[in-house]
Amino acid sequence: MERYYQPEIETASREQIKAWQDERLVKQVKHVWDNVPYYRKKMEAQGVTPEDIKGTEDLHKLPFVTKADLREAYPYGLVAKPLKDCVRIQSTSGTTGKRVVAFYTQHDIDLWEDCCARAIVAAGGTDEDVCQVSYGYGLFTGGPGLNGGSHKVGCLTIPTSSGNTERQIMFIRDLNATILCCTPSYAAYIGETMKEMGLTPDQIPLKAGIFGAEAWSEEMRQDIQNTLGIKAYDIYGLTELSGPGVAFECSAQAGMHINEDHFIAEIIDPETGEVLPDGQQGELVFTSITKEAFPLLRYRTRDICVLSHEKCSCGRTHVKMTKPRGRTDDMLIIRGVNVFPSQIETVLLNHGYPANYQIIVDRVRSTDTLDVQVEMTPEMFTDNMGEIERRQKELVDGLRSMLGLAAKVTLVAPKSIVRSEGKAVRVIDKRKI
Repeated sequence: MERYYQPEIETASREQIKAWQDERLVKQVKHVWDNVPYYRKKMEAQGVTPEDIKGTEDLHKLPFVTKADLREAYPYGLVAKPLKDCVRIQSTSGTTGKRVVAFYTQHDIDLWEDCCARAIVAAGGTDEDVCQVSYGYGLFTGGPGLNGGSHKVGCLTIPTSSGNTERQIMFIRDLNATILCCTPSYAAYIGETMKEMGLTPDQIPLKAGIFGAEAWSEEMRQDIQNTLGIKAYDIYGLTELSGPGVAFECSAQAGMHINEDHFIAEIIDPETGEVLPDGQQGELVFTSITKEAFPLLRYRTRDICVLSHEKCSCGRTHVKMTKPRGRTDDMLIIRGVNVFPSQIETVLLNHGYPANYQIIVDRVRSTDTLDVQVEMTPEMFTDNMGEIERRQKELVDGLRSMLGLAAKVTLVAPKSIVRSEGKAVRVIDKRKI
């Protein structure tokens, strides 16, 4: 039977969800107008005042906010509460540039932890579970968010943070951890290490994993589930909005429910800014309607996905988003073709390779080059050059079919690509563009 952390919210009627969003949006717009001069200036430039916003149907009138705005207003320009009311900052990982600092009141943290608790319960978590949080702690939101959510559910929480993989496995076994929270690439590495230690899935107590902070494919999900003997759930979030828990997967594992009592989601055309209807792929935009210290209106996430209001078998009524296919600013344009790392990962996993790879893009004599370095498994590893060349050609053909362009594939020895305990570094772009 499906369980919920806050059933009255998670299964609320669409009419109730819209009523919450309408009321909270109007209040939030007034809050930022009154307390954030940077926002007021942007709204005035757009010719919008709080009186123009009477509900979600007026959301499109508001200006977009981008990461460039966050950098320009750094550090305090978007804070909407007095600093004496703020109790914490968190920061982005900086994978796409300079770090962004976000602020939280205690109320903001309480609501964020509720969102993470919903994700843990959706993954089957109860107060009888042992939850090992192997996301990084500190400025990164992963560790603190899932840690707080685990506490709210009542799980025994093991705050291991990332790294020291053999110790992670020791705690999983000795303390009977049933839920693992970390990045998918680190979950894959934990599974790989367990296999090397001679451990099989039935020798570890894990039943579920909550993995986020980086894009991962369905093929990688299956690989992790098979290696660890668990059900793997996706979780989505941004530091700019709160952290993990903006959206999460349920038992259906068919998209992530957005916590619509806290966030309004839109899909826009990334080129024109036009709002797109349900079912169309575009850029995800969020408005936070309950955040006090650092409220963002129409924040462009750069994540590419699709929204769906189709009825879900889990009973939750909040809109679902697909796994992000990639990011508009992580997307590679190679010889005029849009390429997402997740597409390459899908080909590799479909051919039986682990998700340990690196994409190197360069420009030679005005032509883009794409080199994919792929680790072989110990079972594949051989000094038979004919066999290696055959395998490389197989992957070249698979990538050409997926991407529509030619790539060079280099098979490398097991363990030769540096492992990541946080977000994996998948792409090295050497072009001077």
